[in-house]
Amino acid sequence: MKSLGRVAETLVALVAIVLLWDVYTRFYDVPEFLLPAPLSVWSAFIEAAADKLPGHVLYTVGILTLGFTIGAILGVAAGVALAKSARLERWLGGPILFLQTAPKIALAPLFIIWFGLGLTSKIVLITSLVFFPVLIGTLVGIRSLDTRLRDLARVLHLTLWQRFRLIEFPAALPEIFVGLRVGAVQAVVGAILAEWMAGKQGLGYLMTFASATYKTPLLFATVILTALLGIAVYQVIEWVERRLLAWRETP
Repeated sequence: MKSLGRVAETLVALVAIVLLWDVYTRFYDVPEFLLPAPLSVWSAFIEAAADKLPGHVLYTVGILTLGFTIGAILGVAAGVALAKSARLERWLGGPILFLQTAPKIALAPLFIIWFGLGLTSKIVLITSLVFFPVLIGTLVGIRSLDTRLRDLARVLHLTLWQRFRLIEFPAALPEIFVGLRVGAVQAVVGAILAEWMAGKQGLGYLMTFASATYKTPLLFATVILTALLGIAVYQVIEWVERRLLAWRETP
């Protein structure tokens, strides 16, 4: 019931926003190239959906999924390595922090120069945006392990692998999923940015095309679709988290 109520509230809010948007454009007679009416945006979406929009969406989803997967795997692996070795954290903590604090919008042109205009530069940019939040989540999760669980591992004489697989990794999952949720949102931003700067396909490219040709309704439709994609990715991560961490829910 709570989920249904939340969905209903969201729908009411969206309908209210669209109605206010429509009333504003009609009452003030706003030019379409500045702020198109909702009906114009919907028409542009239907027209694009019948043309090449599905291909652009699939391309963005593809590079988003690949970059997110690589970033998540590398982030978890690096987080485990740093959590297990204080010396390694001292050596690599500074460089990793430096790379994270560097603005990715400034690094994106460098990625294009280094890796070219193709798929590789896009994947590297998305991976770099996902890597750090997942790394921090993994590091914090393993470092904050309950001391009683550590004592239990010693009492049971578990090997290092058994200790990690049966105790440390499951206990760190809540923090890892925090990093994954942050990384999912960052991945969408990275995918659009990469396509925006270098690409002939994807939602980012479609935004650039719509802006350059002054097709404002198509631009609005693409922006809204991108936001919905980000929400969908976030919801998928939350769904997986609920399934894997069902034991945390109180009866």
